[in-house]
Amino acid sequence: MRYVSPGREYARDSRYLTTRITADGRDGFPVEPGRYRLVVARACPWASRAVIVRRLLGLEGALPMAVAGPTHDDRSWTFELDPGGRDPVLGIERLQEAYLARDPGYDRGITVPAIVDVPTGQVVTNDFARITLDLSLEWSAHHRAGAPYPYSRALRPEIDAVNEVVYEEVNNGVYRAGFAGSQQAYASAYERLFARLDLLAERLAASRYLVGDTITEADVRLFTTLVRFDAVYHGHFKCNRRKLSETPVLWAYARDLFQTPGFGDTVDFDHIKRHYYLVHDDINPTGIVPAGPDLSGWLTPHGREALGGRPFGDGSPPAPVSAEESVPADHTPMPS
Repeated sequence: MRYVSPGREYARDSRYLTTRITADGRDGFPVEPGRYRLVVARACPWASRAVIVRRLLGLEGALPMAVAGPTHDDRSWTFELDPGGRDPVLGIERLQEAYLARDPGYDRGITVPAIVDVPTGQVVTNDFARITLDLSLEWSAHHRAGAPYPYSRALRPEIDAVNEVVYEEVNNGVYRAGFAGSQQAYASAYERLFARLDLLAERLAASRYLVGDTITEADVRLFTTLVRFDAVYHGHFKCNRRKLSETPVLWAYARDLFQTPGFGDTVDFDHIKRHYYLVHDDINPTGIVPAGPDLSGWLTPHGREALGGRPFGDGSPPAPVSAEESVPADHTPMPS
């Protein structure tokens, strides 16, 4: 697969399946515990958002999860981690099969996260930005006791404004740099990315979280880029003005979230590195996966408690990760 178009800026294909799963079922897909399967890859930052929000809200029982392997080819993600290479519930080898069940002529990206309707085997939605919001809003009847409110009504306008900027200039900004097809396109993306990171550092110097005094959807969306920064974006995507670990405020902020239940315990650094360095073979034709960076720094004291804030608001942390969904011990610095 080719990810870089010579001479051109990178443009993400944003044609998603926008059908929604809602409490009232207005799109034909009502919220029903156990009916759907959330398909993710721990390598993918967009899918990682859904993994984190699902865990914070305690939706593991209501919305079971399938984890694809860290690599894919031009056909799609595979279920190589499962016995026999098939998802045990959907019975498929490739996520592509669920997309083609929805639309035999489907010609867009086979992306994660995707929510599949188990009875029909069809993808309902892969609209990653909407999925996490609907987990907060539409699945509320099935949230755990003590679940936080990552998309609270009072903060929603500010969360939306922050999310829009972070998406354009950080979440997607690293890709614009990494997949730039010209020096000019790369330079523009690089400058926009680090200008925004500087502004975010200024904002977070006086505030523990991006919006308000609790963790919100905005923090989830920024975290999934920051946690991949030193492992892949700094080198592989040439976002190398400085490492995250050399940026004091953002590094402390990222460590604070990483050490918060629901964040770091979902991160698989092995999958992250293998995905980027093996799949993007037009950027890394040797297929060599770096041995580093040293991950132990993620568990060092961050000092962000001095800024106040209540991670879960009036709620409580999620329960420990189940054995079935835990990240392998050698893929994470988290204590086992």
